[in-house]
Amino acid sequence: MVAKKADPATKDEAKPAAKKAAAPKKAAAPKTAPEGGKRTDGIHKPVQPSAELGEIVGNDPIARGEVVSKMWEYIKKNDLQDPKDKRQINADAKLEKIFGKKSVSMFEMNKHLSAHLK
Repeated sequence: MVAKKADPATKDEAKPAAKKAAAPKKAAAPKTAPEGGKRTDGIHKPVQPSAELGEIVGNDPIARGEVVSKMWEYIKKNDLQDPKDKRQINADAKLEKIFGKKSVSMFEMNKHLSAHLK
């Protein structure tokens, strides 16, 4: 007995149903600010800086993103980046109170800032 080649039409019928292509996801609507105009979620949520951090960024509640921005303003204004490796921050007296050591990398900075934000 010789096996017959399957007809292409019946071959497709024997296969399990192909998965339907997923419909493209709709882009999430951007979060809008409340009527006051300021967002209060995540990085925008106001936090209270410690007294040591307040010497640099001010003592009023401020958003985390603004804390980091003000820190970089202070670092650049006082030329505290290591000239050989700009990723390293050489602490002055104020920053040493926050970092707990003389030099930190820019990647460590946020970890040290978190300890000074409530």
